[in-house]
Amino acid sequence: MTMQSTIDENKLNEFVGKFVGDLGAVMHAATILIGDKLGLYKAMADGEPISAEELAGRTGMDERYMREWLSAQAASGYVEYDPETETFRLPPEQAFALTNEYNPLFAPGGMQLAASTIKDADALAEAIRTGKSVGWHEHHHDLFEGTERFFRPNYISSLIDDWIPALDGVEEKLRTGAKVADVGCGHGASTVILAQKYPNSTFIGFDYHEPSIAAARKAAEAAEVSDRCTFEVAPAKEYPGEDYDFVAFFDCLHDMGDPTGAAAHVRKTLKPDGTWMVVEPYAGDRLEDNLNPVGRIFYSASTTLCVPASKDQEVGLALGAQAGEAKIREVVTAGGFSRFERAAETPFNLVFEARP
Repeated sequence: MTMQSTIDENKLNEFVGKFVGDLGAVMHAATILIGDKLGLYKAMADGEPISAEELAGRTGMDERYMREWLSAQAASGYVEYDPETETFRLPPEQAFALTNEYNPLFAPGGMQLAASTIKDADALAEAIRTGKSVGWHEHHHDLFEGTERFFRPNYISSLIDDWIPALDGVEEKLRTGAKVADVGCGHGASTVILAQKYPNSTFIGFDYHEPSIAAARKAAEAAEVSDRCTFEVAPAKEYPGEDYDFVAFFDCLHDMGDPTGAAAHVRKTLKPDGTWMVVEPYAGDRLEDNLNPVGRIFYSASTTLCVPASKDQEVGLALGAQAGEAKIREVVTAGGFSRFERAAETPFNLVFEARP
């Protein structure tokens, strides 16, 4: 039987159509990053119709490039085009998602994160071929800023209003004064948000990646919380201190080479009545539960970021970004915690509460 006779033409055309959509999205990604970097979306945030010439004048950019960039945005549905006036308009919904990185639905950060994996494709392909690793620190620098800008909107949206109140007694401790460790803090977005909300508590962010800690310190200074929000370079299994009232891991436990060892260290440094909050990417326990748009994002990220990073560390368990609640429970309880439950969830995250 020849290959041609086994192909369903309708299914083939359906797949090619899907690929064309994916190719268009990937090609469009660079124009989103350019619009974000150059402030082009912000220049259109008033929602008024604008021509390529006017946008060039407003931003100091080249007019010919502006016409092509605007055309790409129109073809992708990011801006509206009026053929009668030959003007373009950024609708308020798109402006909300594209121009303010401190709102809960800011989008370009995710694209910056994703684009960094393409820049590292050669190194990742070699790691996959050989079974070796690509450490978090070995990735393109856009990954670190993109990760913060991707996750921060969700933290802004949910951390203070939903996740902390869902934990037993934690909000009251934070209000009166608690000692808090934010482990795997990256650029410190989560730590700073907590410090801004709870001025009576002290916060220490830990991450093994020194450039991220430097960025986190600058973020704390800019937010004017550096008096109660500090950052130190330390891995998850060795961060210093004890008698913490509250320890948080934001979207990082699955990236660790020895998550059980990290759990045991949290147990050792936590007060007897303390709480460990583990925030993980949303996932079901079975592969078939995760074959959806969110799972597509996280499995792709896991292939290019999470598994390579875990394999670069001691043990190299490589849980992956779609580990699911059952595997996270197994890791946490093996680390010495007797209480583990799901406290909250969003379309992108599961929030777990662990107690000694």
